[in-house]
Amino acid sequence: MRLFLALVPPPALRGRLGELADLAHARCGGRRVPDESLHLTLAFLGEVEAAPAAALADWLRDLTIASGTWRLDAWGRFPRPGIVWVGGHHPDPALQALQRWLWDDLERLGHPGRPSRFVPHVTLLRRARRLDSRDLPDICLEWSYHHIELIHSIVDDRGARYVPLARSNEQ
Repeated sequence: MRLFLALVPPPALRGRLGELADLAHARCGGRRVPDESLHLTLAFLGEVEAAPAAALADWLRDLTIASGTWRLDAWGRFPRPGIVWVGGHHPDPALQALQRWLWDDLERLGHPGRPSRFVPHVTLLRRARRLDSRDLPDICLEWSYHHIELIHSIVDDRGARYVPLARSNEQ
């Protein structure tokens, strides 16, 4: 199964991110990410067999993370895949430390794949025809996070669906 660890926005923030996705879609085209799929990926694990996936779920259920707040105040893009996203102008030290800490544990558990860099973002559009964000509104959102979720990405003829498998404890 295809897995990743993510922060999932609370409902009110998810709704606001959905509004930003609508604005970006009207400006840039492409494929809008559905509201229920909006998230911040901390660790993409790829294909994981059932037994290691169950062990990951158990590991995560035993994990307690420090709460934090992430400021989203910038539009961004990854030109090659045509991704339009929102994130922060400046790196967030707590979020960067959380991602490094998770990968340290994941590698100890035998899961390779730590990325060479981490750009915290929420993807709003894929395959955007235009990557110009000049006419999009300024952003100033705060995301208070308290737990991490292990997500199963199911891709079929209807597209991608994300099914939560486990979550960490709140501090």
